Amino acid sequence: MCGIVGIAGDHSREECLAIVGRMNDSITHRGPDDEGAWAEDGFGFGMRRLSIIDLSGGRQPIWDEQAGRGIVFNGEVYNYRTLRERLTSEGASGWTTESDTEVVLKSLVAKGEAGIHDWNGMFAAATWDKNSRTLLLVRDRMGVKPLYYYWDGRAFLFASEIKAILASGLIDRRLDKQALWDYLTFRYVPGPNSIWQGVKKLPPGHLLRFSPGGPPIIERYWESDVVNDERVPRPEREIDKEFAELFLDAVELRLVAADVPVGVFLSGGLDSSAIAAAAVELGHRNFHTFSVGFEEGGYYSELSYAAQVARHVGAQYHEVILNEKTFHQMLPEVVYATDEPLADLSAISVLALSRLARRHVKVVLSGEGSDEILAGYDFDRAEREWNRVRLLQRFPTALKLGAAFARLGPDGLHRRADKVANLPLQNWNKIALPHITGNFSQAEKEVLMPSECWESSERIVSAQYEAAGSADPLQQILAVYQKDWLVEDLLMKADKATMAASLEARTPFLDYRLVEWANRQPNSVKVRRNGINQYETKSVLRRFCAKRLPREIIERPKRGFPDPANQWIANGLHSWAHETLLSSQSRLGSVLFHPAVERSLNEAKNGSDGAANRVWALIVLELWIQAWGATL
Repeated sequence: MCGIVGIAGDHSREECLAIVGRMNDSITHRGPDDEGAWAEDGFGFGMRRLSIIDLSGGRQPIWDEQAGRGIVFNGEVYNYRTLRERLTSEGASGWTTESDTEVVLKSLVAKGEAGIHDWNGMFAAATWDKNSRTLLLVRDRMGVKPLYYYWDGRAFLFASEIKAILASGLIDRRLDKQALWDYLTFRYVPGPNSIWQGVKKLPPGHLLRFSPGGPPIIERYWESDVVNDERVPRPEREIDKEFAELFLDAVELRLVAADVPVGVFLSGGLDSSAIAAAAVELGHRNFHTFSVGFEEGGYYSELSYAAQVARHVGAQYHEVILNEKTFHQMLPEVVYATDEPLADLSAISVLALSRLARRHVKVVLSGEGSDEILAGYDFDRAEREWNRVRLLQRFPTALKLGAAFARLGPDGLHRRADKVANLPLQNWNKIALPHITGNFSQAEKEVLMPSECWESSERIVSAQYEAAGSADPLQQILAVYQKDWLVEDLLMKADKATMAASLEARTPFLDYRLVEWANRQPNSVKVRRNGINQYETKSVLRRFCAKRLPREIIERPKRGFPDPANQWIANGLHSWAHETLLSSQSRLGSVLFHPAVERSLNEAKNGSDGAANRVWALIVLELWIQAWGATL
């Protein structure tokens, strides 16, 4: 696990080394164990290393001198041992390390870009070919590891974090106002743009080629849409067997591809508990688990469930408890760590959890991605609704007659009946544009910032639903969530918060083989009807856990890092919030319409979660502007 940086442009070798040095220094937290750099006239790259595999060797950059190709690499390729054996049998030789990084390099030398398809892992890689003077950047399929780049026609920069690109000293810090506008809706900045003009995110499953003198060329190398391709129903036992084999193998790969101890982030929910149970089944004994809760307890603490699971699997249990004071103190740290404004406040919990874990291990397994590939959240209620509509739409004549009579009733009933009668179910999402976040609408933003008016953020969600390959609404939403919310919020938060504590997080549910399998399955594998008008989410995972975990863990509702932040903004932090946003020292204050902010503050004080979420989005933005010296 590392952080990588680099520059290509009209600079001498010494200038390139100096620039790479500044970039490397800005991300020491990503790799406190070691650093490396290499440069020639016109190009340089470097890395910070968190030693996980081949602790005494594996220093980067690594070179294949015969091919004239070098690499810096962030992440892990979990199947590297198998790939090394295969490459050796096919003629690869001259191995100098036991690291996965060298396996990645030699696979590219042997197979070219086709070698990428053999990698199973999370990664951001950069290789430089001295002979052709060509840079290749590659980001993993699901976007677990971030990779940013900048090109202004003269200098090309890349890095694992934006702060490294800023540290180069080669770019002007100009805000991308459209990106800021979109942040206010989504609470994160959607890719491929970033909050800074000219700084882009390489999308998941993509590679980038760059040769000095020409523009960067971006190409997709992998994609998995959510489209059920199984037309004949299969026995449940066959499906369960396939899932168990894939999931257990995904967990095992992430356990054994390490020369250091591996722990588990354990919330006591279904996903992390499944990982812990799988680890035990695979022979991983007496490992460390880490859990977080809040002093308020009750809904805001799952520690009792986490402790129960730890006892059940025989793990060493550790917990950290946060309160309003520590939350408030850590907020600016998280804002700095995330590089861009990211108003997912659970990042504070993840950072606290990561610091706890780092005292015991360097690597943890985490449950991100389960809801997006196996249909968690509230998709049981959604699928129940859609199945009702499917049933009604089988009788179009009666339905249209009913819609006509509904016009005599209330407007809401009239519109609902018309929708069911006349709008095909495959178009519902394309009209409603469901999304997991939505702090400010276009109209609300135009009131909030009357001096600004940018394109509606709905354009992003609309394009995503138009691109979905399935006519089924559940499959459409899962496709959209996998490509946007999962990448830009959940995985970005996990990477930045864990790496701020020099901790590596691995995500078994996002093994690309498991993702591809899940995306091909019918809805019933994920959301199954289990009674009269009753459905259960993540059905195949629940059946896996039924043989391995206590019943109350399997049946309890999902929470997902809940925190009392909205309570605090209504009470102890209310005056601080008011001061932060509306005082004369506020950077945002000059562009915000104060009555609109006052209204949200008052509604938050009266218990409105929606208003509190809007207030937090503005607070995070204000703190981010202060931290990075941005100007609006």
